Amino acid sequence: MEEINHELLSDLGTVKVTDEVVAIIAGIAAMEVSGVAGMSGGIAGEIVEMLGRKSLSKGVKVEVGEKQAAIDLYIIIDYGCRIPDVAWDIQERVKKTVETMTGLNVVEVNIHIQGVNFDTENKNDSNVE
Repeated sequence: MEEINHELLSDLGTVKVTDEVVAIIAGIAAMEVSGVAGMSGGIAGEIVEMLGRKSLSKGVKVEVGEKQAAIDLYIIIDYGCRIPDVAWDIQERVKKTVETMTGLNVVEVNIHIQGVNFDTENKNDSNVE
């Protein structure tokens, strides 16, 4: 991921936020939504691999302009969850969290469902890592 600083101007100076920081914030916010089993490191067509909390930015693609951001999240969802509801919850939480923490205007939060987790018992174990 290319390291780009995004400056937010204030009366006292500037605040610089990198794409990586925005991606980590979005990944953490997405993982907090019920029904999300994990983030996917792959893109469609590749082998989907669930990533632990140490690699949250790997399942997130961020495009940030001067004051706006577009976010793509690659998600693995728990079996039995209603995908449209979980996707809506992810979009709302990620938008609110990124805007609150960075001051950027989030114009898009695109959800890419990369897989379904059938093993709900192992989810609790993988979050501990």
